[in-house]
Amino acid sequence: MGWRLITKKGANVADVIPGSHIGNIQDYHRLRYKQGIPEGVKDLPPGVALPLESNLAYMNGISFTKGCYIGQELTARTHHMGVIRKRLLPVHFSAPFPKGGVPEGAEILTESGKSAGKFRAGGGELGIALLRLANMNEPLCLNVAGDKVQLTASIPEWWPKTASK
Repeated sequence: MGWRLITKKGANVADVIPGSHIGNIQDYHRLRYKQGIPEGVKDLPPGVALPLESNLAYMNGISFTKGCYIGQELTARTHHMGVIRKRLLPVHFSAPFPKGGVPEGAEILTESGKSAGKFRAGGGELGIALLRLANMNEPLCLNVAGDKVQLTASIPEWWPKTASK
């Protein structure tokens, strides 16, 4: 996800890290959508998002060795059983978002019309969605303002190689 750098005021970032560039907030969101990184309540709705489905264990956001926290028992049991049927995945749309955007929570469907998951957030032709892993390789679409928008899901390169379960 890049670097965060604290320097003296007026320092040239390219001198500190050769070959680097300063991005803007849109660059940041595009990068995190490409990588499938959730952020905030849009991507992780309170009371709805589960830590393992949101890939928080892959980002070292969950400890299985310490502490008590709300949902610990369910999270630990799911982790040790090794069965996670849905995950937050990067999605790529066949065309940039329609003018009004895609509503958060919009249902993603398979070609046969079966529910495959829910859209969480995005911009341009990129986004993230909570998808059933069993459907992720099928042709998927989203109905937006009466238009069918095709999308494809992918597994980020940074995931552990054993993440295919």
